[in-house]
Amino acid sequence: MTDDAGASGTRGGGRVRQLRLVVEAEDFETALAFFRDVLGMPEQESYSGDDGAEVRILDAGRATLELSNPAQVRFIDRVETDGGRSDRIRVALEVDDTSAVTDELVGAGAELEASARETPWRSVNARVRAPAGLQLTIFQELD
Repeated sequence: MTDDAGASGTRGGGRVRQLRLVVEAEDFETALAFFRDVLGMPEQESYSGDDGAEVRILDAGRATLELSNPAQVRFIDRVETDGGRSDRIRVALEVDDTSAVTDELVGAGAELEASARETPWRSVNARVRAPAGLQLTIFQELD
């Protein structure tokens, strides 16, 4: 196990300067409204191209890449869900109040996959299926 500083010795001191998750959304306007307006991810950049091509780059705060082996994913699924299975790629978003944000997301059209619950790693986690088919873990750190 390594410390939070990682191999470079300082947080953010590695070669990669940004993690950008690119998602194709069939219903672009619904997905944009959900992530930008409901979740409150501010628009950083936008580009339009030929034949109706559109992209919006939304600010999601700090990004990390969490790599888990299959045994860890099975453990997470046992803890965070009532038997649900993680997608191969799942997006986790830290918020201040998991229950409130989850309720808001469901009210805006997300499908609830697992209600908020405390985990052994001292967070409160819930799962929803968001527009564009993304599986989201909404989490709140308790410490």
